[in-house]
Amino acid sequence: MKAPFFNAPIFRQLIEFKSSTYTYIIGCHKTGKAVIIDPVVDTVSRDIQIIRDLNLDLIYGLNTHVHADHITGTNSLKTVFPTMKSVLSSKSGGEADKYVSDGEIIEIGGLKLEVRETPGHTNGCLTYVEHSLRSAFTGDALLIRACGRTDFQQGNPASLFDSVHDKIFTLPEDYVVYVGHNYNGVLQTTVWEEKNLNPRLTKSKDQFVEIMKNLKLNYPKQIDKAVPANMVDGKGH
Repeated sequence: MKAPFFNAPIFRQLIEFKSSTYTYIIGCHKTGKAVIIDPVVDTVSRDIQIIRDLNLDLIYGLNTHVHADHITGTNSLKTVFPTMKSVLSSKSGGEADKYVSDGEIIEIGGLKLEVRETPGHTNGCLTYVEHSLRSAFTGDALLIRACGRTDFQQGNPASLFDSVHDKIFTLPEDYVVYVGHNYNGVLQTTVWEEKNLNPRLTKSKDQFVEIMKNLKLNYPKQIDKAVPANMVDGKGH
């Protein structure tokens, strides 16, 4: 039985609790074509069930970057959806079926995701923008009242400041921002909120760089297994 989606695009926001990672499923209601953004290997069975329940044709598994806090679910998804292609930035250094660069468009039936390169957390960070949904999927570049750390994995605070201001804050202020992680249970934010309320990114560039250099964050718990696995698209997990 095919799910009745009427005239609304398909959208699901999901969470993996161990790493507080958000995963997104976006689908075209007319064609059934769909993508998944930042799937986590631990919750792949849940995602597979949703995709099957909604009778979706999963064409891409998009990673916003090579993650350090969880292992991607893209390889596991391909064992069930063999025509799905994993996607990474051409600057990521990781393995994927398809590489994308700034300005490219990923078509999902009648929906279109614009690729914006937003390095600084890692070299290969991407933000995906769907203008008809007035939404941006920022991964770890921009978080809710925060941003991705810059103290490892090619992190560069000056680059991150420029990325957010040039590629995300230039979007219309009512665009909804869907982030890669949140640790307080908040689901989304807006461009306006982060431009005006983000305690780091409302500062000057020099102040931002100083803040990021002095965060003194704990070493990521899963980085030693996550990064090597994600560099090969999650194979072996």
